[in-house]
Amino acid sequence: MYLQSIAHAVPPQSFTQTECWDALLNSITFQQLKPRSRTILEKVLLGENGIGKRHFATDQIESLFSLGAAALNSKFEAEAPNLAAAALGKALAQAGRSPDELDALFICTCSGYLCPGITSYVAEKMRLSRHTYLQDIVGLGCGAAIPTLRSAQGFLAAQPEATVACIAVEICSAAFYLDDDPGVLISASLFGDAASASIWSGQAGDDQFRISQFDTIHLPESREALRFTNRGGKLRNQLHRCVPDVAASAVRELHQRAQLPAGTPIAAHVGGRDVLLTLEATLGGPRLDASWKALADYGNTSSPSVLIATEAMLEQHPAMDRLWLTSFGAGFAAHACQLSRQ
Repeated sequence: MYLQSIAHAVPPQSFTQTECWDALLNSITFQQLKPRSRTILEKVLLGENGIGKRHFATDQIESLFSLGAAALNSKFEAEAPNLAAAALGKALAQAGRSPDELDALFICTCSGYLCPGITSYVAEKMRLSRHTYLQDIVGLGCGAAIPTLRSAQGFLAAQPEATVACIAVEICSAAFYLDDDPGVLISASLFGDAASASIWSGQAGDDQFRISQFDTIHLPESREALRFTNRGGKLRNQLHRCVPDVAASAVRELHQRAQLPAGTPIAAHVGGRDVLLTLEATLGGPRLDASWKALADYGNTSSPSVLIATEAMLEQHPAMDRLWLTSFGAGFAAHACQLSRQ
């Protein structure tokens, strides 16, 4: 499977962490929190979190953290297809392809649920052929982008003449609310909205990247450390303080299994400041500069983040001939693959 293009999209509205804090101070929801919870929000939002700004699919930041379950779901239904289509439009233009050339569309998400899935709405918006194969992948959390690429590889293995699009899209703000659960508070302070789209072909071209060496590890014994639960109809991010160590241990195992040449660059899921610091210390390899940049520019965007970091790496280092990707999230699960130039 060969990379034709990769591009991302974010909502036009962006907010600094200080702006988020100022908006919270004036909200009734914030005043209803316990003092300890307010302290957590202040520490995470105003501390050294590595985030410069985040993009949200709203221009009403004051109400962002106080929407009801129905309003949150409606927000996801309205915004996820729009953002996915925006990213896909950029990737298609970059690849010099038209929407009707796509033989399959794979989309992953975890921040909301639609039936039919987001692919149906994006196919309509982009006017894909009515015979385009549509595949929605849900329930894999922040790590979903790499398993989605692996599914696309299977499609292209069966139909090597085909052209496929993969999109990771998250409206994380459609899962925002506040209560006195530390995981809920930290999540609302770190996540942002984004989509990343990539175009792939089964046919090799000149000087293209080939994706290969997919690998995965799943640790159900650590499932409760990071997962979505449901509270009053709202998605609740269950987040334990052990996540940076669990993630680093899983990624280290995948990295060792990959047997990469020394110094191979890495594009990793963002997670957060503590996650990236722990990953760098555990892997002992190159600094995760592209992941740090993705964190600074967008916060933790969940599944698109590893692809946003990948896009930055490919742009910043056009002569690079190898890149190792890793993502991780709910399950607990971690995934990896390699891009190598042909």
